[in-house]
Amino acid sequence: MNMQISRLVLGRLGVAFVTLLIVSFVVFAATQMLPGDVVQILLGQAATPEAVAALREAMHLNDPAILRYGHWLIGLAQGELGNSYANDMPVADLIGGRLANTLMLAAVTAAVAVPLALFLGITTAMYRGSVYDRIITMGIVAVISVPEFMIATLAVLTFAVWLKWLPALSFANEVTSVTEMLRVFAMPVITLCCVISAQMIRMTRAAVIDALKMPYVEMALLKGASRRRMVLRHALPNAIGPIVNAVALSLSYLLGGVIIVETIFNYPGIAKLMVDAVSTRDLPLIQTCAMIFCLGYLLLITLADIIAILSNPKLRK
Repeated sequence: MNMQISRLVLGRLGVAFVTLLIVSFVVFAATQMLPGDVVQILLGQAATPEAVAALREAMHLNDPAILRYGHWLIGLAQGELGNSYANDMPVADLIGGRLANTLMLAAVTAAVAVPLALFLGITTAMYRGSVYDRIITMGIVAVISVPEFMIATLAVLTFAVWLKWLPALSFANEVTSVTEMLRVFAMPVITLCCVISAQMIRMTRAAVIDALKMPYVEMALLKGASRRRMVLRHALPNAIGPIVNAVALSLSYLLGGVIIVETIFNYPGIAKLMVDAVSTRDLPLIQTCAMIFCLGYLLLITLADIIAILSNPKLRK
């Protein structure tokens, strides 16, 4: 790795770190502006002013906001996530099992969406301009135009209400066999695949088409190479960098879609936990869940940028 690539990679990592600090401040500030008083919610409307004042003092809510932000940020860096206001349990204990469920959902979705998107992206580029290409392209545009909650609602109406093939709600703790796993994950995975596959197909198709326009590929075509050999042997190896970049960027959209999907299907993941925490104004839990999502998104975006840097042939010279 030459010095120019090293500087670019280190610079991107530095930008990611600064961005994470800014995001932490935004998350903390946004949670402080949520409507309602957390102390009043915890004690109820019948609480006396003295009890409210005592609890606010015990929870350090009377401290200046910048001081509370500093304590929270230091604790976050040390892995001390604090206690939930609503459950009086460590936030780490509440998040542990839910995070595993969300990661399982994301892994199953990626295992289905990535091979499917790569196959459709490569084949549409291979047969560009054909009826097959036009049908897939029209389907991609249609899927991109529909929001995630609408796709999830249509999936429930079609497969749960009308056809009665799948359950309307998904409970990960009910998985005891492969068949049960397919039933539990089917509709959330279908919805999330629609969210991330469409963009992945478009970017993969564009990357392969750009590679097909290179002079060495045209030379292979003039020498009589078949279309499949031209794509798989000559174009695809040189499009790996942009394709991996496209996959990383598309998977980052998964983090936004999972919030809607877990809420609609009542899936016991971290996104559903964060939505429930908002209703009780459980600030430590909301802040930790939000930072996990932001960190995951930032890691994927940074990975995509680093892959784009490393795969740039001009920088390798």
